[in-house]
Amino acid sequence: MTPSLDPSTSRQLSLRLAKEQSQQRLPSVAAALVRDGEVVWSGAVGTLDGRSGGEPAGTGTQYRIGSITKTFVAVEVMRLRDEGRLDLSDTVVALLPEVEGSDFAGVTVAQLLSHSSGLQAETSGPWWERTAGDDWAALLASRPTLRFRPGARFHYSNVGYAVLGEVAARLRGVPWHDAVRTSLLEPLGMTRTTTRPQAPAAPGWGVHPLADLLHVEPEHDAGAMAPAGQLWSTAEDLSRWAAFLAGRTEGLLDPATLEEMCLPIVVNDSPGQAWTAAHGLGWQVWNLEGRRYAGHGGSMPGFLASLRVDRESGDGCVLFANATSGMSPALSQDLLTLLSEREPVAPTPWSADASQVDGLELVGDWYWGTTAYTLRLADDGHLVLGEPGVHRGSRFRPLGAGWVGLDGYHEGEPLVAVRDAQGRIGHLDLGSFRFTRTPYDPAADVPGDVHPDRWH
Repeated sequence: MTPSLDPSTSRQLSLRLAKEQSQQRLPSVAAALVRDGEVVWSGAVGTLDGRSGGEPAGTGTQYRIGSITKTFVAVEVMRLRDEGRLDLSDTVVALLPEVEGSDFAGVTVAQLLSHSSGLQAETSGPWWERTAGDDWAALLASRPTLRFRPGARFHYSNVGYAVLGEVAARLRGVPWHDAVRTSLLEPLGMTRTTTRPQAPAAPGWGVHPLADLLHVEPEHDAGAMAPAGQLWSTAEDLSRWAAFLAGRTEGLLDPATLEEMCLPIVVNDSPGQAWTAAHGLGWQVWNLEGRRYAGHGGSMPGFLASLRVDRESGDGCVLFANATSGMSPALSQDLLTLLSEREPVAPTPWSADASQVDGLELVGDWYWGTTAYTLRLADDGHLVLGEPGVHRGSRFRPLGAGWVGLDGYHEGEPLVAVRDAQGRIGHLDLGSFRFTRTPYDPAADVPGDVHPDRWH
């Protein structure tokens, strides 16, 4: 435990974890919080066998992380994209010719990553999470089918990630887990993240819902389905992956690619509930009262896991339990909230920036038709037009001789300052929209012209 936290904060975090283990009747739980790429708090409660006096759980104990495995597969696929080995619009059949004639041959890589392919959720055979897996040829022979039109909606697909694992394996020339190990796990120092359990490892338990009794859950190699949920990890190891998601990619992934992966693409629409959850390219994303989080959940018979990172602050939380059910969905958010409220991050001190003098001619009031906006310079070198997210307000970053929109309506659109013969800025051109210093400035080039009577 890092001494940077106030002891009272650490006690409150440990108490919240202990309450979870006791009240939810979990054999054991382990957790860690990450800030600035480092573990600032960690803890474990309970015993591996769920019995009093048994071997205590620890932050170095392995737990199965279930579908968090998918995030490693997704990052490896995006690394292949960045290397030019594939394109997100590539179809499965273009990468795996043997799927010719199958129901999902025309599904794209992007649709598989975002769970919008329409491919069936589970395998056509026995419950794959509780039975020994078979190889890729057997999975293909089971004829996976589409449940929905590709791109029509969100439909979580474990089978889709089996396909992505085979894509990564085929292009890398090694099994998917070897590609992930050499490209991601080893460079990040995640030596305790493996495809099968290595001691000390927690056994998986089912806890009887009406009695204090345990039932052992099976563990096996999932074969072709392994990319959907095979990996085991520890609180210490997965904290490194949380730091990766928070931006500490250690040169293994372009930061712009990570941002691309965390953009919400497909909304998880639950009837009767507000839209708070979505999927990007491999990562789950959440919008909780305007604050964005990214990560992934994981579950396999006998295990529950969670990884969540605050995209604004970079604070992250990893959680494990060796139970089939019971861990509260609110636990990770509770721990992150305790950290942020009791140990707020100090703001960066303000200081003057002489480089902004060149941008002064841009700042001030501008009008799009009759709508007023204020343009200002931000401390990161960006231009800010109005209030981002409100009435088409946006941020812009420098690009060539102009700028490009970063968010809202104008995201990706070009902004250019148009000068007159004397070199003075006459108006701003934002994706063909004219912004002038006064409403419909007669001195500016306004499409449709200015009425001869002007304002009358």
